[in-house]
Formats: sequence, C-alpha cells, structure tokens
Amino acid sequence: MANYPVYKVIFQNGNQVFEVFAQQIYQSDMWGFIEVEEFLFGERSKIVVDPGEEKLKNEFSGVKRSYIPLQAIIRIDEVDKEGTGKVSETKPGEGNVASFPFPGARPGQQGTEE
Repeated sequence: MANYPVYKVIFQNGNQVFEVFAQQIYQSDMWGFIEVEEFLFGERSKIVVDPGEEKLKNEFSGVKRSYIPLQAIIRIDEVDKEGTGKVSETKPGEGNVASFPFPGARPGQQGTEE
C-alpha cells in the first residue's frame, strides 16, 4: 500500500453537506478557495451499492480539481485511511452548520442598494 496522506474534507454546498476523501488539498492561487484533487472513492463490492457514495462519484466524475470556497469548508482532517464519502441533506435553520459571513460585509449589510 502506498504511503500517502488521505484527507477527509467536509463542506457545505447549498442545502447539502458533502464528505469526500482526497489525496491532495491546498490553498488555491485563486483567493478564497481551497483546491481538492485526486478524489478517493472506496472500491467496494459491486453487489452492495452505497447510494451516497454513488451520488458523489457521479457528482465528481471527470473532475480533475475542485475549487471549494473557504466559507463553505466545515472541516478538514488528515486520516489514516479513506472512508466512505457521503452527502447529507440539511434543512434551513436545522443543525449547527452555517456559512461564515462574507469578508468585508458589516453586520446587517445584505448587499448594495442604490
């Protein structure tokens, strides 16, 4: 078995929380983004199919590199081995997952109205 780091990246995308495993993560040259490369999907038995992992495989099929906004990142862990990726649905106002405020925005400022 190759000795390479494995990272578990948990991030919010709309009303979903994605948990993916990858070999490469780093801060992007594009300000405010994390780059995630070399996604890992478990090679499980073809008899048992995990719908959550299949959804992730379909979502990231053909993706060489993904740029995830910093404010969408919930957690990044370096783990001993890859696990099963998952997608969880969240309802507005439910749970403890929330986006950070946009940098530079003042409290109560929603946007610019002229």
